Amino acid sequence: MPGVTWLERIMDTVADRGRELLRLRDDEAQDSLAGLCRRLIASRGEASNIALAREILQRFEGLDESDKTAFFLTLAEEFGPDPETIRAAANAFRNDQPATLVELLKVVEPPRQDLFRRLNMAPHGTSALVKMREQLLDRLPDLPLLGSVDADLKHLLASWFNRGFLRLQAIDWRSPAVVLEKLMRYEAVHPITGWDDLRRRLSEDRRCFGFFHPALPEEPLIFVEVALTQGMAAEIAPLIDPEAAIADPYFADTAMFYSINNALRGLRGISFGNFLLKQVLSELGAELPNLRHFATLSPLPRFARGLQRLCVGEVADWPVEKIDNVLDEYQDALQAHSGHASPCAAIVHLLQHRSAEDASILAEPLARIALLYLAELKQGETCFDPVAAFHLANGAILERINVYADVSAHGEAQSHSVMVNYRYDPEQVVANHEAFVRDGRIAMSRSLRREHDKHIKAER
Repeated sequence: MPGVTWLERIMDTVADRGRELLRLRDDEAQDSLAGLCRRLIASRGEASNIALAREILQRFEGLDESDKTAFFLTLAEEFGPDPETIRAAANAFRNDQPATLVELLKVVEPPRQDLFRRLNMAPHGTSALVKMREQLLDRLPDLPLLGSVDADLKHLLASWFNRGFLRLQAIDWRSPAVVLEKLMRYEAVHPITGWDDLRRRLSEDRRCFGFFHPALPEEPLIFVEVALTQGMAAEIAPLIDPEAAIADPYFADTAMFYSINNALRGLRGISFGNFLLKQVLSELGAELPNLRHFATLSPLPRFARGLQRLCVGEVADWPVEKIDNVLDEYQDALQAHSGHASPCAAIVHLLQHRSAEDASILAEPLARIALLYLAELKQGETCFDPVAAFHLANGAILERINVYADVSAHGEAQSHSVMVNYRYDPEQVVANHEAFVRDGRIAMSRSLRREHDKHIKAER
């Protein structure tokens, strides 16, 4: 079995011996899966714990979808903390009696957390629990009761996958084939079309780095693809063109981060990206001292949706009249091409019936409304756009908006082909981060700041 370590082989042997001690048989049916879980929580023997954990995970994997749902519901309903016990411990708590705090913490923890910790003892237990959470997440929208189960599993995974356990690893053409295959499978931003495409993305003027965990040695948890260029790239096609000429990386002055992928859905919500970017910046700076600029060419995954909301008046603070005022200087050209007096209505119409002739007419209005979208449209307290929220929270500068930077079908569908350059200045990262998370202030290039203050901030 690929990726099986000597420790995992030993654990399998221990589990086999524990299975004999427990007299677990393949055809044994007197214990339900929930019953086995209760036995695991109550068990004290190490070999029997490992055997039970492996048995539970194997049986879970063999369930059909409805039985998996039933098992998750059992975890939610029968493996939570006992309210009466918590209430009694809370009433008994005394600040000057540490033992009462220990008891309170003990009874507040749901039994399923102990169950998950014990399941993690099984061979390949960590991988199995990550996959289990992926299946749990699929059910959350329809079964919000499972949120408590997800919170417990996410809490444990966040501690098991904390930064101290992760290692940064360069991925190149000499990396193991299993890693390269997963790179192709997990690349979701700009899909890799085959081995030739992958080889070009790992050429001398490209870099790829991933975070790996000891329990999943062949799984890149998150990876970033970098192009070494002269100047800041404004469109994606040349960076992912498998036929592009290979440049000398030692003449490059810019590192372009053009794709960042979280590989495992079961680890959704557990952030590694900020650590990855900071370490990659350091690695690249040490390897290539000629690099002067570190920037991204990033998608706007919710821009098409956000533009629609803005232009039909769904954003309370930005009625259509205000947005029309922001776009006032483009009104005549937009009306001439669309027949609509409202710039918002004209943009929606032209995007729905786009022709080559309309592209130049739409370019500047699209850029301005993209700036409005990035600077003003919120999801709770932060940016509506998750990629913007990620980079700005990490101290990046909103450097440039690039219209028609991704003309693929996917780029057109998610962002009307618009992409963004975020720039990382090591001397400003900390100050930018603090300003964004504390006050919501977005660091911008001078040109975008002038544009924002003149047309958007004034209208606000």
